[in-house]
Amino acid sequence: MADVGPTTGEGEDLLQEFLAEIHTIAPTKLTELVNAYATKLGLQRVDIYLVDLQQRRLTPFADGEQLPVDSSLAGWAYRTLSLRVEETTTGTLVIWLPLVDALERLGVLGIQVDSMDSLRLRRCRTLAAVLAMAISSKRATSDRFAQKARTEPMTLPAEMVRALLPPRTIGSDHAVSTAVLEPAYELGGDSFDHSLTESTLHAVILDAMGHNLASGMTTAIAMAGCRSARRMGATLPELVKTVDDVLATWLPDQFCTGIAAQLDLASGVLTWCNCGHPPPLLIRDHQVLEAALERPGEPPMGIPAELAGTDRAVHEVALEPRDRVLFYTDGVTEARMAGGARFGLAGFSESIIRATAAGELAGEALRQLIHSILDHQDGKMNDDATILLLEWRPPS
Repeated sequence: MADVGPTTGEGEDLLQEFLAEIHTIAPTKLTELVNAYATKLGLQRVDIYLVDLQQRRLTPFADGEQLPVDSSLAGWAYRTLSLRVEETTTGTLVIWLPLVDALERLGVLGIQVDSMDSLRLRRCRTLAAVLAMAISSKRATSDRFAQKARTEPMTLPAEMVRALLPPRTIGSDHAVSTAVLEPAYELGGDSFDHSLTESTLHAVILDAMGHNLASGMTTAIAMAGCRSARRMGATLPELVKTVDDVLATWLPDQFCTGIAAQLDLASGVLTWCNCGHPPPLLIRDHQVLEAALERPGEPPMGIPAELAGTDRAVHEVALEPRDRVLFYTDGVTEARMAGGARFGLAGFSESIIRATAAGELAGEALRQLIHSILDHQDGKMNDDATILLLEWRPPS
């Protein structure tokens, strides 16, 4: 007779014990701890898979084979944030559940069971939720998670920039911000940042001059300047001035283009300062509205106002529900296709439409979009390419 596991009260007691113990466990013992409690809950085996930096493969946290994100049931769970069930050759079931902390997709959980009912499913979902939070908290203190997410060596500039990056996706019931960067292991000067308050979604995209360690230092200083100003309640012009001044003082020969933006979560009003950067694109009803967000150009960050001869302009537009705003660096449109021609804004727009028309989640649409650009040039980027997507989705 199959083990039906503990009763409801006993199961909740076990999960409480697990929650208390997982915070102190060493990352190398994580799989062992999870399976010890899974057995007590009436589950046969639990496998943790983490997604790699390029979101193409799911790597087992313990030993085992990688699974492709685009062509496996585990990948389907990751892509759609939904449950999938697979029957093995021995007749047992594998329940695939996404590992998600807030909106950040971390990987998937593969849970083997001999049968499934509502109680076991609830326990599986609870286990996935606890594990996602534990993994997010432990990533900052253990290199094991970073090692599992990498498939290639990383350059020093890329290591420096990635150390400053926020989670790939953040959001609330009013808005989502998600971003991707390539080349994943050879970043030079591109970066992004985003943050939520009760009323506002803040976002920044940066593209520093060059593609070397100095570029990475420029980005790091600019990122720190943005965060410092934002956390002191600065307006957008004040935020940009902070970055202008700190770069002019400490790296006078360097500059970076960028956009600093704020989205009012209640009204959907988007405000932004564009500092020498390609204008963002507005996507409405799966169509790019041509030149909707184009505004007069501004000098790059790193040029103080007294030298630029002008104050930073603040632009504003009222979004409609489900509008998506796409920020990107010039490495995206300057990517080369197989024949040598530039990918260009037209090719970029077509890829955006394809990625959004299927109704994909914002993070999944962006994952498909950056892979489309990479596939056009055999997976090799000549310049950094960063894309950041904001979506305003107020509750009905």
